[in-house]
Amino acid sequence: MSVSDDGLVSSLRYLFADFLEEEDRSRPSLPDGLPEDAVPIVSEGIHLLMDYQGASYARLYVDRLKRFIGKHGVDAAVLRDIARLMANRMAYEDAIRIAQLKLAEFVDSNGRVQSRNVEKFRFDELVDALPAVVAEPVLMVLDKLGWTRQRVSIPFSTASKWGIWRLKVEAWLRRWRMFSIRYGQERAWVERWLHMITRSLSKQPQAVGAIVETATMVQGFGDPYRQGLADWHAIIDGLAKPTFDGVLTLSDLAGAIAEARAAAMPDPRQAALKRAIAEIRGRAAGADAAAG
Repeated sequence: MSVSDDGLVSSLRYLFADFLEEEDRSRPSLPDGLPEDAVPIVSEGIHLLMDYQGASYARLYVDRLKRFIGKHGVDAAVLRDIARLMANRMAYEDAIRIAQLKLAEFVDSNGRVQSRNVEKFRFDELVDALPAVVAEPVLMVLDKLGWTRQRVSIPFSTASKWGIWRLKVEAWLRRWRMFSIRYGQERAWVERWLHMITRSLSKQPQAVGAIVETATMVQGFGDPYRQGLADWHAIIDGLAKPTFDGVLTLSDLAGAIAEARAAAMPDPRQAALKRAIAEIRGRAAGADAAAG
């Protein structure tokens, strides 16, 4: 059986878990050693991710958080920030999530709050939410046609029975989410963010807060999401990683990150951001040469 076949079987088993009674739906427990003032934030994160994806996803959140509980250099404030930002990022926005939120808003208000929102997505964003075994051939066709970046308007309406039915179908697709291309990308990003926090703890502890806070750069969907993600990678690859690797000498990495973030603009070319990073690196190299 090929890797693609394995992915399809896993997707189908998860999809029909309700009938096979395989999925453990029990709410994960709070991790041991959690500071008392972090309990509300972690509890809220678990609740959010249970609603967003389910118990297994909430357990992944708890397991990730356990890496930092009791770790030297991680005080209660830093742990709270990691817990809050990680939960928000794991509950990333896609068409499925928007449908979930609109339905919840409608139900919680007993039908009094009706939505007529229309959001624009690129074709590749919509396809990326499908299981990889389905999405990859579709993306190949869209790419050949030159349609991957074409935008399409998607209504998210609870003002009619048809609109509510469509939202229910879209929200139901969450069962496929963890097998999608987008989920794989998001999982890799969260793991890299956590890895950078860990490296900062050992290489430059005073910059940990700034590294944690970079998660706020990546949010939303569409062009703002892509821009924020590209800017995040530019800052990490240009400043943080080389500092941790010993290639770049930045005694104030937190200040350098703040300076670079201030220069970031909604520009796909990243001209201002790249210029700021180059200037910061140039100053560091000059100071290093002078000291030598």
